Amino acid sequence: MKLSKPNLINLAMILALATLAVIGYRFSPLLLPKADVTGLAEPGCDLQRRPCTATLPGGARLELSITPRPIPFLQDLRVEVTISGIEAATVAVDFSGASMNMGYNRTALVAAGTGRYAGEASLPVCVSGSMTWVATVMIETGKQRIAVPYKFDVGH
Repeated sequence: MKLSKPNLINLAMILALATLAVIGYRFSPLLLPKADVTGLAEPGCDLQRRPCTATLPGGARLELSITPRPIPFLQDLRVEVTISGIEAATVAVDFSGASMNMGYNRTALVAAGTGRYAGEASLPVCVSGSMTWVATVMIETGKQRIAVPYKFDVGH
């Protein structure tokens, strides 16, 4: 059976797409790790005005603070997380658009004292001029992954 040049090109494209799908599936846990525990931020908290806390199952607590306030686009942000009741091996904050994919925006935080972690981040500008963001605090304890999402609006 002899394949024509267009059929060979189509076959090569199908193989390339299948390979990309397998690679994407294999590495997706690195970009979107599954949480063992998901916490809830306190109802009604506004990160534009003050730090927000969350209580985790088992009584552990964490607080997220982003400054300056109001939170701007395209400027350096100071991100701080304070944790009590658990020992964290790593802490990161992932920023994602609530209704639009804004790419990979994850910041690893460094230890800044007992239970405190800090780092610098920035939010890309949205073409609409305003956006609802989700800042998900991700904590690795060595035994479990914890995720706590916080929603906030920028540019409204």
